[in-house]
Amino acid sequence: MNENALNKYRPYRPVSLPDRTWPNNTISKAPLWCSVDLRDGNQALMQPMNLEEKIEMFQLLVDIGFKEIEVGFPSASKVEYDFTRLLIERDLIPDDVVIQALTQSRSHLIKKTYEALCGAKKAVVHLYNSTSTLQREVVFKMGRQEIIALGVEGARIIKEEAAKTETDIRYEYSPESFTGTELEFALEICERVMDEWEGSSTHPVIINLPATVEMATPNIYADQIEWFIRNMKNREGAIISLHAHNDRGAAVAATELALMAGADRVEGTLFGNGERTGNVDIVTLALNMFSQGVDPGLDFSNINKVINVYERCTKLPVHPRHPYAGELVYTAFSGSHQDAINKGIVASEESENGLWAVPYLPIDPEDVGRSYESIIRINSQSGKGGIAYVMDKSFGFKLPKEMHTEFGAIVQEISDSTGGELPSEMVYKTFEKEYLLADSLFELKSFNVVKRHIDKQEKLSTAKIEAVIYVNGIEKKLQATGNGPMDAFCEALRKNADLSFSLVSYHEHALTGGSAARAVSYIMVSTDEGQQYWGAGINTDIIIASIKALLSALNRAYRGKMA
Repeated sequence: MNENALNKYRPYRPVSLPDRTWPNNTISKAPLWCSVDLRDGNQALMQPMNLEEKIEMFQLLVDIGFKEIEVGFPSASKVEYDFTRLLIERDLIPDDVVIQALTQSRSHLIKKTYEALCGAKKAVVHLYNSTSTLQREVVFKMGRQEIIALGVEGARIIKEEAAKTETDIRYEYSPESFTGTELEFALEICERVMDEWEGSSTHPVIINLPATVEMATPNIYADQIEWFIRNMKNREGAIISLHAHNDRGAAVAATELALMAGADRVEGTLFGNGERTGNVDIVTLALNMFSQGVDPGLDFSNINKVINVYERCTKLPVHPRHPYAGELVYTAFSGSHQDAINKGIVASEESENGLWAVPYLPIDPEDVGRSYESIIRINSQSGKGGIAYVMDKSFGFKLPKEMHTEFGAIVQEISDSTGGELPSEMVYKTFEKEYLLADSLFELKSFNVVKRHIDKQEKLSTAKIEAVIYVNGIEKKLQATGNGPMDAFCEALRKNADLSFSLVSYHEHALTGGSAARAVSYIMVSTDEGQQYWGAGINTDIIIASIKALLSALNRAYRGKMA
C-alpha cells in the first residue's frame, strides 16, 4: 500500500482488561434473538420491500422462530408506518411475538411511533442517539452532557407515552456507534437512561451496544462488553444486547466472543443483509451453535425455503459459498475431499453413537433440508471416491473399490475435455455407455441353464448351459458344461469364440427393491497380455446379469482387436 495512504490511519485503542474472563467461556445456550431484517436490512436495499414483500418476510421470520422482530421506523416514512398498522389491524402478530419500533430522541417522532403501535398487545420502543466521539465532534457538534440530555429526554417522553397506552411497552436504548464511544461515557449515558426507565430484574431494560461500524478485532468488542457489564451498577435491570456490523468481515466472530463475555441478546439479519457490508448474519450464528450441539431456538431445517423467500423479497442473492446455505457449501470438487466425505458418511451411518463426524462437512446437510445428492459434484479436480459416491447415492450402483480407478479415469478424461462440471446424470450416462451398452462386439441373445447337478457327498456341482450370442453380428450357438453357469459360459466362449481370458473379480448387489428387483453384477477379466477390464450387467435374474457383465468386460477388452 502507498505509504502516504497508510499514514491516514491509526490502530484502534485496546481495552485495558488484563483479567478478562470471556476467553475461558463457551456458548452453551442460545441468546434472545431479534431480527432487524424489516428495518436495518430493508433500509439498505437498493429497492426496499413493498408491503406485500414485508408481510411475506415477517411471516418467514415468525416461522423461523423469532420472538422479537423490529418491524421498522414508523415515524420515518409512510410505508414504515403503514406496515406497522397493517400488522396490527390484520392481527398478523402471534401472541408470543413482540414487534419492535425504532425512533430517534425527538418528541414528535416518539409520539408518531406510539400512534403506529396503537392496538398492539406488546411492543418494544427502541430509542437511539449517536454517542461516538467522531459524531459528537463532526456531525452534532455537541458535548457529552448535551448528548446525555438528548438521550434522557427521549427516555422520559417514551415513558410518559407508555403510560397513556394499553400496549405492554418494553424499552430499548442504543448508544449508536458504541464501539466508537469512550467506554466510561457509553456506560454513563446508558445508566442515566436506565434510571429514567427504572430498569429492574422484573422489568429489565434492553441496553443495545452496537458495533454500528466494525472498527477493531472481535476480541476488543468482547472486552468492551465484559468491561461494560462489570462496571454497570444495575446489571440485573438490563438485558445486554449486541448489534454488530460486518465492516471488517468479523461480525459473527465478534458477536460470538461478546456472547462469551456475558451478553444476553443478538440483533441481526438473515444472511447478514444491512448497510455497507451488512449486519451480523443470524443464519450463520444459529447454525454455528447447532453444529456444537446447542439448540439455537431458530428453525433452519428448510434452508431452501428461507433462501427463496429472502431472495424474492430483498432481490439479493445468497452467495454460493455462504456458510451453511450457499449452493456449493455441501459440494466437494477436490478428489481427496470427495473420497474423505464418502468414507466419512459410510462410517457415520455405521456408527452406533449417532454422532455426525464426516470430514469437510460440519453438519449433516439433511438437517437443513439439503440432500446428499448435492454433496459431490464432478469436475476436472474430482477423484474416484467422489465419482463412486455419485453412482451410489444418486443411482444405487455400489461400484467395487477395485473398479473406482478405472471408471474414475474415464470420467476424468471427459471432464478434462469439456473443461467444466459434469452433472450427476452425465456421470451415469458415461457409465451406461461404457459398461451397460458395451455390446458392439459380443451381444447376448439368449441363455439357459439346461441341466444342473449337485453331488452333496463330493460337494461338487455341475451345470450345462445353452446360449446364443452375436459375435461381430454373426449368430453363434454355444453349449458347455462347467462347475456352474458362469464357468460353463466362460468355457463355451473360449472354445467357440476363440477367446482367452480369466475371471479376476466378481461382485453383485440388488439395485432396486420389490418383487421385480433388479440385480447388478460387476466382473473383471484379465487377458493373456495381463490387461484387466471391468464390465457391468443388469437383469432381474442375477445369472443373466452376471453373463451380461462378463460380455461387457470382454467387449471392452477386445474392442478394436477382432476383425
